[in-house]
Amino acid sequence: MEDPSIRLTKNVSDAEMERRWKAVRKQMKARKIDYLVIQNQEEYQGGNLRWFSNLTARHQFPVTIIFPVDDEMTTIVCGSEAPAPNVPAPWQASGIKNRLGDVYFLPISETNTWDAELALKVLSEKKNATIGYVQRVSIPVTFHEHLAKNLPGATFVDASDWVDELKWVKSPEEIELIKGTAALQDAVMQELKNIIQPGKRELDVYAEAHCIASKLGCERGIVLVGSGPANTMFGPESPHYLNRVINVGDLVLVLIECNGPGGYYAEIARYYSVGVEPTQELLEVFEACKEAQDMMAKNLVPGASVNDIFAEYKSFITGKGYIASSRSVGHGQSQSLLDRPNIYARPVEPWTIKPNMNIALHPTAVYAPFVVGMCCDNYITDDNGAQRIHKFPREITVL
Repeated sequence: MEDPSIRLTKNVSDAEMERRWKAVRKQMKARKIDYLVIQNQEEYQGGNLRWFSNLTARHQFPVTIIFPVDDEMTTIVCGSEAPAPNVPAPWQASGIKNRLGDVYFLPISETNTWDAELALKVLSEKKNATIGYVQRVSIPVTFHEHLAKNLPGATFVDASDWVDELKWVKSPEEIELIKGTAALQDAVMQELKNIIQPGKRELDVYAEAHCIASKLGCERGIVLVGSGPANTMFGPESPHYLNRVINVGDLVLVLIECNGPGGYYAEIARYYSVGVEPTQELLEVFEACKEAQDMMAKNLVPGASVNDIFAEYKSFITGKGYIASSRSVGHGQSQSLLDRPNIYARPVEPWTIKPNMNIALHPTAVYAPFVVGMCCDNYITDDNGAQRIHKFPREITVL
């Protein structure tokens, strides 16, 4: 019989999973937490499932993990009613003892507590248990209300912050996987030189970039494309807005935010100029973004505040006479597309930088009213700042 594990793409090792579980259980014991509950409906911002188990949610089908302090995990999936078996199979995910499932769907309100009913059977095994929610914002109100009503002695706590802190610093294995994702994205950007042509729609660029990334190992991700004549305002868009035909003299901006080996995310953005040299205005604003990116990377030293890093970015860009971003200009990444820390104007991040973090830096600058500059790459922090791991040239590619 054929070994089903041959179906697996690159995965995180058992040793890495054991490292995580040990670190989590140490914190659970210190905090007197009996169970963690993790639920996600998608992996873009729901990588906690994969971090705990190598399992991931896809396409808005909620998946729940119950992680006990003293036993293996229970998974709850939208699958089959008992006693039929449910995924994941042992070769598909790690550290799972019980695989529960039922036929529940988000749009069907009659089923919106069925996953909670399955969770209740597990969580009620310990009387007056302390239950920690991981990424509490992803726990549906129907799920929590059902548990709270039927576990009157239970205590519910938010375990998000300390789990985030464990995820924040990457192991050597994780860093190598992240570098693999960066290399995958570099290859896609290189291949786009042969794809972006006059007469093609932006949607064609989107579709072919997705196809190349998938063949190279991307399992999930976002490709955003935008185009327009030089010195006009446009941004990267999703497929619904990509019907424009690319012409000679256009700029094309491509942002690739896909995952790669082990499900780790990175992201890269570049401009392509179709048939003409870039305008001097665009060259200057793009150079300012590169300088801002270098400055931010240099400042990502252990102990640095991300709030200070944003303030320094803003001061630099406005000092150049440009308009600074009012959005995030950088953020962490892991098996979620977006993770902490968020480098943003609002000073909300209490933690400081540590070595071995994976951070995407994407500073922008606007030369009013038309020219927008953007450069995006991933960096790994160390004692001397942060080192860029994408290798695709930081330049405007002329086609």
